[in-house]
Amino acid sequence: MASIKIENVQKAFGKVIAVDHLNLEIKDGEFFTFLGPSGCGKTTTLRMIAGFYYPTKGMVRFGDKDMTRVPPEKRNTGMVFQNYALFPHMTVFENVAFGLRVRKIGSKEVKTRVHDVLRKVRLEQYADRQVSQLSGGQQQRVALARALVIEPEILLLDEPLSNLDAKLRDEMRSEILRLQKEYKITTIYVTHDQAEALSMSDRIAVFNFGVCHQVGTPSEIYNEPANDFVASFIGEINLLPVKVDQLDESRITVSAIENPDMNKFVVHNTPFNFSQSAQEGELALSIRPESIRILTEKADRPNVFKGKVEDVQFFGTIILVKVRVNGLLLEVNLLNHVSANLKPGADVWVEMPEDQIRLIPMLSGDAS
Repeated sequence: MASIKIENVQKAFGKVIAVDHLNLEIKDGEFFTFLGPSGCGKTTTLRMIAGFYYPTKGMVRFGDKDMTRVPPEKRNTGMVFQNYALFPHMTVFENVAFGLRVRKIGSKEVKTRVHDVLRKVRLEQYADRQVSQLSGGQQQRVALARALVIEPEILLLDEPLSNLDAKLRDEMRSEILRLQKEYKITTIYVTHDQAEALSMSDRIAVFNFGVCHQVGTPSEIYNEPANDFVASFIGEINLLPVKVDQLDESRITVSAIENPDMNKFVVHNTPFNFSQSAQEGELALSIRPESIRILTEKADRPNVFKGKVEDVQFFGTIILVKVRVNGLLLEVNLLNHVSANLKPGADVWVEMPEDQIRLIPMLSGDAS
């Protein structure tokens, strides 16, 4: 296993900056995810760690070793590609054994190691089958086995579940986590799927336009987003452009840019709710839909507003309720049984608890 340090790395393709001044430290044995939309720089970063790309500037280290210009075959990394990159004319055994034979491992050890890893990915009975005869999930396991059999220090996974259906993706998430824990291997996982990132990762780095905007645990990324991009990319969020009216030691009073006279909010003044960076530019009030409460009558507390239900959408366990409050449209997630009687046009009271609100900087200048 190995820790990884990415120090002030930049990668340019001509005039296009794919990754810009990236600094990351990935711990030994950690399951670390690069998350972001297409073209954000996450796969480019993964390929620089693998050695397929060399940085334009900066340094990549494995532990204390400078790996910046070391070719891929000398990095002892295992990689699973989005399309698996299996050899269709070979059997499962031959595909998994390929990397060992390239390394000139003896036949007896090859057989032992291949059968051991096939047992761990639960494919031992398919050793002699052509990979073209396997299902998508089985092919994905073969690709994992081929990466693991060489006993790499680092496992790199580039959107490995994107070609699978939803149910199989769920199964393979558990399978990948089981194998990662069994091998105790430093793992970097690239995805654009927020659910994968939140459910699998020890920590997450959120990318956009070649920049890493935030690194943190799934809980930190979800509950304490660094800016409006992170907040809106990770799950559902209500974002309202606001300005600060009053700031004291315990509370902050803000008003919505849209209709400020009627839409004033009280926020707890804590590092969670008002970071230093949020004071330096345009602000957005952010609150998750599940944090908003719908009341049957007015309560004598801050941030309780009268509203009207505009839409009710059924998603099984969750009901999405859209409520218009003084010209602002809020999305509220309620449990099924809680919202059974809500209908479009109903008058309700909406509470936005002050300890559930976070004030964050707006990168786009538009939080709507």
